[in-house]
Amino acid sequence: MIIVLQSTATEENVRHILEKTEAMGLRANVSRGAERTVIGLIGPEDKLQVVPLEVFPGVERVMPVLAPYKLVSREFKGTNSEVKVGGAGVTAVAGGKHLVVMAGPCAIEGYDMLLSLAKNVKAAGANMLRGGAFKPRTSPYDFQGMGEEGLKILQAVGKEAGISTVTEVMDPRDVDLVARYADMFQIGARNMQNFSLLKEVGKARKPVLLKRGISSTIKEWLMSAEYILAQGNYDVILCERGIRTFETETRNTLDINAIPVVKLKSHLPIIVDPSHGTGKAALVGSIARAGVAAGADGVLIEVHDSPEEAWSDGVQCLTSAQFSKLMKELAAVANAVGREI
Repeated sequence: MIIVLQSTATEENVRHILEKTEAMGLRANVSRGAERTVIGLIGPEDKLQVVPLEVFPGVERVMPVLAPYKLVSREFKGTNSEVKVGGAGVTAVAGGKHLVVMAGPCAIEGYDMLLSLAKNVKAAGANMLRGGAFKPRTSPYDFQGMGEEGLKILQAVGKEAGISTVTEVMDPRDVDLVARYADMFQIGARNMQNFSLLKEVGKARKPVLLKRGISSTIKEWLMSAEYILAQGNYDVILCERGIRTFETETRNTLDINAIPVVKLKSHLPIIVDPSHGTGKAALVGSIARAGVAAGADGVLIEVHDSPEEAWSDGVQCLTSAQFSKLMKELAAVANAVGREI
């Protein structure tokens, strides 16, 4: 249920509604816009149907939310959300006119290697550094990441290079650990429906990059985002990284359709990951450009200066020189659709 307040509604009106609805066992979420304040209510359907919300002072109208995802939906918030990541001077913003560009290696391999890449991708126009400290691998015998040592390297490099950082968290027990070192959590495709993990990052109040599951529908993806917002964390960026289909020429099938569909159904920013979406470095540029043209709020690109020696996913990594060239191409596409890098 959504309560749209009058333009003249006061903070006292808001407090009154929150006190009354919470006493009824309903959870309230407030969204303050430039012209209107909106309150979204979550709770048992029977309570939502019998509460006379229209009689509360300051209420203009009350509307049911038809989508199963409430806080994520366009019905709850009609304007695009902007998600800010990082501290003063190194802040990246997703959802505005400027595209957010996340770039870096699949796995953190050492300080010098990561620092060199961080400086290179930042010089090319990236505003976030990605690097995995915990790696979910299909085989238990493959490299699993450097763990906390990798997180310390990521934090140190981010400060040295002056760039915000994002890394994957895989276990609810590691949320506090990752939060100490990184500016943003990444929830990988394999954990999109790890609901315990989603709740924990929702409580952590740190921005979250939520990747689409390997075989997940858009509805299931948005419902996973709802878990995070329901805990009070509205700083969520969605990431289309390709889904599993019958096609074998690429690692996954990046669903370009998902970008405008998500824009219609949700106010959350959405970016594309053409590296995992294709699994082939030669295809990354084409799909990155297509994603921006389709309305994506940014891209996530894997970069490594020695792909043949990469500890993980070297086959889909661009070199720094290739990434720099792609950024110039993306700038042209962004400009054509009214965006900037």
